[in-house]
Amino acid sequence: MSSLEILKERFRERFDARPEVIAVAPGRVEVVGNHTDYNLGSVIGAAIDRYVYVGLRRVDEPVFRFSSSGFHVVTVDDSSSRQSGKSSWVNYPLGVYNSLIRRGLKPSGGFEMAVESNVPSGAGLSSSAALELAAAKAFCEAYGLELGLDELAIASREAENEFVGVPCGILDQGVSALGKSGHLVHIDCRELKFSVIPLGESYSIWIFNTHKKHSLVESLYSERNKECMRAVESFKKTGLEIESLSELSSSEFEDARSSLDPVVGRRAEHVVREIERVERVRELLERGEVVEAGRLLFASHASSRDLFENSVEELDYLVDILESMPGVLGARLSGGGFGGAAMALTGESFTMDYAQSVASAYRGRFGQSPELLQCQVADGARIVEVAGVKTERIESPLG
Repeated sequence: MSSLEILKERFRERFDARPEVIAVAPGRVEVVGNHTDYNLGSVIGAAIDRYVYVGLRRVDEPVFRFSSSGFHVVTVDDSSSRQSGKSSWVNYPLGVYNSLIRRGLKPSGGFEMAVESNVPSGAGLSSSAALELAAAKAFCEAYGLELGLDELAIASREAENEFVGVPCGILDQGVSALGKSGHLVHIDCRELKFSVIPLGESYSIWIFNTHKKHSLVESLYSERNKECMRAVESFKKTGLEIESLSELSSSEFEDARSSLDPVVGRRAEHVVREIERVERVRELLERGEVVEAGRLLFASHASSRDLFENSVEELDYLVDILESMPGVLGARLSGGGFGGAAMALTGESFTMDYAQSVASAYRGRFGQSPELLQCQVADGARIVEVAGVKTERIESPLG
């Protein structure tokens, strides 16, 4: 049974009704731009063919009910009240609902919502942003609110920052909202400008999920954020009028780097060079030079490993093996780092047999195989069914 059919069946079982509207949004992969988003630089991501589905029905009574696989039905009386414990997952759609109210949604009564997902958990593919964008599309359709996808991305990021309490950048929401088959999404995080870049339909993105996480991953992520902010303050003391590392040119960085603490200097160098890499990848892809763009992903990983120091031995090993494999255009860690997954951009000659040989080599070194996931670049958030009538077909290997 497909994820869409499972969603509809659960909605019937839990709410004795059918959803008025069903929306879907994809997970995402960070292609290049590691830790550049909160430094207000640019980043490139890909929406992938793994989805979160949201079914929604408005009800007259002022109550809000949520159902998701593996969780009990959560009932909320006050939509502005943040939930905790096992119910905390509903803060994502609740936060979006409140963000949209500030943008003109006129609430009346309540709603029932069911969620189904085939985005693998723990692989850094941002199922939370997919939930936010699918909920945002469903709310807009059900309540008659017309907002562009870029504004829905901003509203969803606002929900995660302010209601959920996660200080994320705009990458996850922007890519899930504006993804396009055969294209990557470029985001200028300072100007909040979104655009798509042609990639082509013959490329795949492979995920090699190590399931390895540094025990201090959250504190290390926070530490890197603070180190970047310290770098900005140090540059200000040299007379540079900047508010973020994205405002530094390479020459300005080189002229002032001697004033930085060595560790902070390495963090800043990574961010400055990574932002340049993002723009170089964009230029190459716009000229159709995919192979040349792919090579910069290896450079991105080396910078994360040596300068930002947010890689781990397992990810370094995977990237090294992938670099030697036929059909691999580029590979790097993806996401926050300190464990998690490596991604590879591949051509058609990279097959499952090659992927399994990478996994076998990894197992020989570390004792267990990484989880393998082949993804195609997909379209972003959209409505798939209204009042029981399908508006389009979702193609997903997981249904």
